[in-house]
Amino acid sequence: MAEEAAVRAQAEAVRRLKQDKADPDEIAKEVTKLLEMKARLGGDEGKHKFVLKTPKGTRDYSPKQMAIRERVFNAIITCFKRHGAEVIDTPVFELKETLTGKYGEDSKLIYDLKDQGGELLSLRYDLTVPFARYLAMNKITNIKRYHIAKVYRRDNPAMTRGRYREFYQCDFDIAGQFDPMIPDAECLKIVHEILSDLQLGDFLIKMPWEEVRSEMVGEKGLSPEAADRIGEYVQLHGGLDLIERLLQDPKLSQNKLAKEGLGDMKLLFEYLTLFGITGKVSFDLSLARGLDYYTGVIYEAVLLQQENDHVEDPVSVGSVAGGGRYDGLVGMFDPKGRKVPCVGVSIGIERIFSILEQRVEASEEKIRTTETQVLVASAQKKLLEERLKLISELWDAGVKAEVLYKKNPKLLNQLQYCEDTGIPLVAIVGEQELKDGVVKLRVVATREEVNVRRESLVEEIRMRTSRP
Repeated sequence: MAEEAAVRAQAEAVRRLKQDKADPDEIAKEVTKLLEMKARLGGDEGKHKFVLKTPKGTRDYSPKQMAIRERVFNAIITCFKRHGAEVIDTPVFELKETLTGKYGEDSKLIYDLKDQGGELLSLRYDLTVPFARYLAMNKITNIKRYHIAKVYRRDNPAMTRGRYREFYQCDFDIAGQFDPMIPDAECLKIVHEILSDLQLGDFLIKMPWEEVRSEMVGEKGLSPEAADRIGEYVQLHGGLDLIERLLQDPKLSQNKLAKEGLGDMKLLFEYLTLFGITGKVSFDLSLARGLDYYTGVIYEAVLLQQENDHVEDPVSVGSVAGGGRYDGLVGMFDPKGRKVPCVGVSIGIERIFSILEQRVEASEEKIRTTETQVLVASAQKKLLEERLKLISELWDAGVKAEVLYKKNPKLLNQLQYCEDTGIPLVAIVGEQELKDGVVKLRVVATREEVNVRRESLVEEIRMRTSRP
């Protein structure tokens, strides 16, 4: 009886914590304790009922969602490789001291792990700090790399807005001592290429002015008058012509900090003009923002086009990429404080994925979840051996093929399977075809059938399924 009373008291404690909206981790701890007490108590014939759910701030991905996600990843990786990037990977957890002090206020969102073998560990919060640790540890002073992996944040999740506790980041970074603004321009070109390729709608690469002014005045020592003077111009969201006007302003040209920043921006815009992307780029003068490690020009890309085409004025629907220069971060890890200049960009994969997923749902587009090119089928009974022989030939030749796991499937069921899964071709073996040394190849969409010699089948399948 005493144990039952203890369980009731624990359940009441959990209820009160939920009612008071206590810290989610504290609630989780008390719920675990309650479940352990219930398990010890027995009941339900000694079985303990599990709640079947993913942890808060995480999600499963269905085959359909993964098909969309892979399409996005492939587009991004293709772009990174086109620009000559190598790929690295780092552990999912780091020593706690590696991450401490690199994220400012956000450090409270780092997941700490229990002591394991005398090391205090934390789950990685982003991919930039592990990259800087990797450079310092291996004494690398020059690399162009990309890294796509999961990161973890003890945030209050808002899953409808694409904010999770476990999510992917897609980073591209250039480390090394180079002439000013050339790597920065390439990072912006990459953002432009990826967003154009994914056809997300109209976008603009910019820096919101409101987030800049207080930092320029408070942290960078610019006078409020000079900051407001810049603000008058910057809020026009211009390009090279705007920077020229700013440089000619006597109040600004006398300020060393403002003049240096504007000089860098002018150079950057000249390179962006050569890359042909200035129409999509609008910069404000910015020297720092957000995470503690940024040191120079930073940028973010925002989508302007809403899903509703009837909206007259384009409205920002959120950031889908961001990045900047962080020249001091590697020096934080180097014993001698040696700096390695770095500039990079992070593609907001979760945000992009949410947008594309919603678009697919709205259009009811049929998404294929496999890449199968052909189903090996039979028209009569007792041909399982022949089907397996043929499919083995196709697999060995690199053809993506399937077969139904039944000895004697009906032809209609085999054709229906192709309709349901989007398989474009059916290779039908029958007694007559075997005698003639041919395979009947059926195009599912048009129902056209053609006899193909067995030795030419692989070539015919490849020709009919290669993308134009």
